[in-house]
Amino acid sequence: MKTRAGEVFDFLESIAPLHLQEKYDNSGLLIGSADQEVTGAIICLDCTEEVLDEAIAKGCNLVISHHPAIFYGVKRITGANATERIIRKAIQHDLILYAAHTNLDNTLTHGVNGRIAAKLGLDIDSILRPMPGSIDPMLGAGIVGYFSSPLTESQFLHLLKDLMKAKVVRHTRLTNRLIQKIAVCGGSGSFLMEDARKAGAHALVTADFKYHNFFDAEDNLLVCDIGHYESEQYTINLLQELISGNFSTFAAHCTGINTNPVHYFT
Repeated sequence: MKTRAGEVFDFLESIAPLHLQEKYDNSGLLIGSADQEVTGAIICLDCTEEVLDEAIAKGCNLVISHHPAIFYGVKRITGANATERIIRKAIQHDLILYAAHTNLDNTLTHGVNGRIAAKLGLDIDSILRPMPGSIDPMLGAGIVGYFSSPLTESQFLHLLKDLMKAKVVRHTRLTNRLIQKIAVCGGSGSFLMEDARKAGAHALVTADFKYHNFFDAEDNLLVCDIGHYESEQYTINLLQELISGNFSTFAAHCTGINTNPVHYFT
């Protein structure tokens, strides 16, 4: 029995509908046809040239990424940059590229932030910033959760660094408070600082905080920047488990390539 790519997309969009994506985003089918038969899938955070080579080597014609391979406008395809080379290679090898980005961020059930909460052992309480106009309390940006027992700041930072495999945790000044109520947002979450404060969170776990953003915490919120890739890395496992659990006609593989563009000299 064969599986059409469109069947995979329909399944993913039943969990994270495309209308949930932010206006700036480009989730969904990017290259290829929904009518193509799926021979195998590679799941990744970032669709890079190396990931496409991995898919080709494994005989997989479907690449599902969290971050869209095509994000900004493309006016020519000459191979002058990574995006253009990815497009050329995908077309040359008849690959299908699909992205589940902010639509997956904005859903709690089987979403990015729910997976982070599970990894940290949090009991989820609510969405941090509910989606405007939605009557569904399970949709929106970020989540708020609790540890069963409070931790010291030092205990929390050690736990966070270990469980999220972070090389370093950039954080605001420690104030000797106990940490139990946590706000979480995978990826760039500095826009949720005020929401976290209003929710009464003791800490905000996210990434991509700028220097001056740390001042804005004003010592009443422990901001923890663990890195963009680090915060979203388990999205790969999330998508692989969902697809493998629902399709038996092809293999879905987590990429074996670390696509984090940020490296640390220690």
